[in-house]
Amino acid sequence: MSKNKPRDVQVYPIATDTRILRSRSWSRLRFEIEYALAKGTTANSYLIESEKTAIIDPPGETFTEIYLKALQQRFHLEDLDYVILGHVNPNRAATLKALLKIAPQITFVCSNPGAINLRSALENPDLQILVMRGEETLDLGNGHNLQFIPTPNPRYADQLCTYDPQTEILYSDKLFGAHVCGDQVFDEGWEVYNEDRRYYFDCLMAPHARQVETALDKLADFPVRMYANGHGPLVRYGLIDLTKAYRQWSQQQTSADLTVALIYASAYGNTATLAQAIARGITKAGVAVESINCEFTEPEEIRAAVEKAGGFIIGSPTLGGHAPTPVQTALGIVLSTATNNKLAGVFGSFGWSGEAVDLIEGKLKDAGYRFGFDTIRVKFKPDDTTLQLCEEAGTDFAQALKKARKVRSQSQPATTVEQAVGRIVGSLCVLTAKEGDRSSAMLASWVSQASFSPPGLTIAVAKERAVETLTHTGNKFVLNILKEGNHLGLMKHFLKPFGPGQDRFADVAAEEAENGSPILTNALAYLECSVKNRMESGDHWLVYATVENGKLLDTDGVTAVHHRKSATHY
Repeated sequence: MSKNKPRDVQVYPIATDTRILRSRSWSRLRFEIEYALAKGTTANSYLIESEKTAIIDPPGETFTEIYLKALQQRFHLEDLDYVILGHVNPNRAATLKALLKIAPQITFVCSNPGAINLRSALENPDLQILVMRGEETLDLGNGHNLQFIPTPNPRYADQLCTYDPQTEILYSDKLFGAHVCGDQVFDEGWEVYNEDRRYYFDCLMAPHARQVETALDKLADFPVRMYANGHGPLVRYGLIDLTKAYRQWSQQQTSADLTVALIYASAYGNTATLAQAIARGITKAGVAVESINCEFTEPEEIRAAVEKAGGFIIGSPTLGGHAPTPVQTALGIVLSTATNNKLAGVFGSFGWSGEAVDLIEGKLKDAGYRFGFDTIRVKFKPDDTTLQLCEEAGTDFAQALKKARKVRSQSQPATTVEQAVGRIVGSLCVLTAKEGDRSSAMLASWVSQASFSPPGLTIAVAKERAVETLTHTGNKFVLNILKEGNHLGLMKHFLKPFGPGQDRFADVAAEEAENGSPILTNALAYLECSVKNRMESGDHWLVYATVENGKLLDTDGVTAVHHRKSATHY
């Protein structure tokens, strides 16, 4: 995949009277944690041409011009009857306004929250809108009698799926997607997309697992042969397996016995982006998130989530020097519900001033709450470095909750089996990685050579490690093999706890490898590696990488080896 290819629109017939228009971006679109794998994405839109015509999910403004051009080459837009919206995103406003200019007769079809968002986004209270609450249908003729299934969640309170019984296609909006760009329209060889789909789920769906399970229950009633999703290849060949995986991944979250209530509101999407990154960090560490958009959540639901949670985090934008009213209401519920032995966190974004964040932080401090991370304040739109800080803050918060629970439950002595497993010996290494402005490192001893041709190795990376984000397929890293005799300093440095966003390489002698990752100059040897595959293994990812370059830095040195007393301790 070339990251320098220009954006384009790929048009392809997918069923009777039905075409897909895939607006393709070959490089990462914007700063959001869900795009971090940097494989580009497709904004999938659909055209149904029957007795009546409908477009489903036009793309955002970065594609407006080329999308409309592709449509007009194949279809008379002046004849368009309906535009169906799975959710209303402000960045779609430019495309929708352009469509209205050409075809003012359009009727929009969306959920009730979607109608509110649409009138606001288009700054037009007089739009023709059909509101679908779940029981209504829309007959386009020739058997295309569309049915609608509201599948709301805190991030997309207006999400609406559309089912066409004629083609047995479910237009699933944000569900079942993946941020990956290519020429392949369908998911032939679907297993190659497993990692991308899991990462997409972990970023977008895991914080809303309860709502995802509800959506899966609703969708189970429909005979579906294809998921026409909002991003990535269409799901046809792997449909049964992906549906089962969504159920399994959701249940992993909802069955967790330790949860964090993540409460926020977002004016322009920036605070929601921060919330998503924090949630990703929490779920990575094996703690569930109950994500609550307080603009669309009843007070009793907020109260119940806070009572159940081991800790809570509140995020807010600043509007006119204040927190929005729903955030102030939620803060009052928290203060009256949560005992002050619960861990707290505060974050927010702002344009010119951040009084809302300061207000929330001050109220919680005055009430005696402990904080799981330093309050996060972000001016304007977050960048990659900020999102990494948020993700690491979320992981720190989760680890603090787990540590407190472990202390309360009094740890048991290691069993004979754990002591025996602990005797497996590994070379002591430091994995270092850098991509753009993001960098990280970890001490590792679960390393093994895995292949001769090509030369390859496996390394176990704990899910909660900050560097895990930089060990996906296609990523590069350096494995620094430590030397017996001088390894203790480096071991001590990389074992110490780092704060969110803290530079792991401060006060360490390092230089840049050809693949951009740091080489520790005091190491015995280093290997420049490229990740080829990874497999989920309990609380770790088992990463397989091939060695592309390397050097022995000390011909007389001996590899440092790590001896452990138990399988449960580093």
